[in-house]
Amino acid sequence: MSHPTALYRPSLSLLTDLYELTMAQGYWKLGLGDREAAFCLFFREPPFGSGYAVACGLAWAADWIENLRFTDEDLGYLGELTGSDGRALFDPGFLDHLRRLEGACDVDAVPEGTVVFGREPLVRVTGPVVGAQLLESALLNIVNFQTLIATKSVRVCRAARGEPVLEFGLRRAQGIDGSLAAARAAYVGGCAATSNVLAGRLFGIPVKGTHAHSWVMLFGDELEAFDAYARAMPNNCVFLVDTYDSLAGVRRAIEVGRRLRERGHEMVGIRLDSGDLAYLSVEARRMLDEAGFDDAAIVASNELDEHVIDSLKQQGAAVGIWGVGTKLVTGGDDAALGGVYKLTAVRAGPDGEWAGRVKLSEQAEKVSAPGLQQVRRFRDDGRFAADMIFDAAHPPPAGAVTMVDPLDPTRRRTFPADADCEDLLVPVFRGGRRVRQPEALEAVRRRVGEQTDALHPGIRRFMNPHEYPVGLEEGLHERKARMVMEAREGERSAGPTGREGDR
Repeated sequence: MSHPTALYRPSLSLLTDLYELTMAQGYWKLGLGDREAAFCLFFREPPFGSGYAVACGLAWAADWIENLRFTDEDLGYLGELTGSDGRALFDPGFLDHLRRLEGACDVDAVPEGTVVFGREPLVRVTGPVVGAQLLESALLNIVNFQTLIATKSVRVCRAARGEPVLEFGLRRAQGIDGSLAAARAAYVGGCAATSNVLAGRLFGIPVKGTHAHSWVMLFGDELEAFDAYARAMPNNCVFLVDTYDSLAGVRRAIEVGRRLRERGHEMVGIRLDSGDLAYLSVEARRMLDEAGFDDAAIVASNELDEHVIDSLKQQGAAVGIWGVGTKLVTGGDDAALGGVYKLTAVRAGPDGEWAGRVKLSEQAEKVSAPGLQQVRRFRDDGRFAADMIFDAAHPPPAGAVTMVDPLDPTRRRTFPADADCEDLLVPVFRGGRRVRQPEALEAVRRRVGEQTDALHPGIRRFMNPHEYPVGLEEGLHERKARMVMEAREGERSAGPTGREGDR
């Protein structure tokens, strides 16, 4: 199976924002480049008004990290950039440092297909600050998008209630890379197949598709078009019936289906791409059944998402397969996940103590938590009960542990020492060397199903889902509160700063 980077001939090491490189040079110039730092990638709220998200993109992110090398061409380009004075932006010594840069970071991440929630880390990076800083933009680009689309796919597939969903979004996706990433993430989330043949080849995803309106319009009439397609592709006949009149198209598909059957083949089904899909599908189902085509599928497409599919199901639509494109591969009503990558701890020297860092904000939900963050998930009778974020540098005490809601410290929950739990972030890189190989997509898909089934039904609701409890371990909560108070005091003593809005 090809890796995603096999799509590109140039190095991908410059897939970064300029400020990552300017900060990296600043660390290097000040002699701080080897100082160890910890960063956490997380989002604040699940997309689509959902009660959860599904982690995705780790395999691509790990592939990018493993291949991170600055080539002569990369460095030549950077050497041509200039600052506001017209002089070189980057010092030749720093560019030489990038040439010799070797991955030395530890990366821990939540396995793909895991259900995740707001404010908890999906990825934690620790290591020399130059290397750790340079991972930010690509990690966010890859993990944000694939997590967004995998989450949308789960919602769409749950709305279909077990009926196959086909990803049809290639022509509406955000570029070549967007279409491939979306096809992969949609498959992770539960889609049965994709129309994207390159995605099928690269990732082993089943591919599906027959013909478009242009095929029908090329011929003198619809019956001739269907008959021609049946002769050319007798083992792939799903007839698109709405070019002119949908129910008349169904009658013509049935007529050609009979001819196919006489030649030893079966019509796979019909596709409806416009009109009242609830009414048309019911009528088409009646017509197909009466004609003896009980096994012929009805495929529906046309700007579908989880809400439209759910509504059609409630109306009794007789659709058996759903083709979902634009609103799946673009994220539809949520164009981005909004994940961020924040510095959470630093230490002086290889054997020094880790010191937490917090980012302040006028918005309580944007005040970050410090430490080497890890997530402990508790179960109750097989279902997910709560997620507790703790500092791996200051592990929870033995025995019962208490979790504190970061937005309302009066809300607390205590778990006994023998509670059923697991820590979610697992090692992916150690000292820059990969220690966890990519999982097969089928294994990731199975995990998605197992994880979403372990959620309370109220959290899976499309509208106004129940809020899943995510909190800070009591000791971490107290350290964060103390650090925030100290930072606020420092701000007051320093006077107004005119601090910029945060990202």
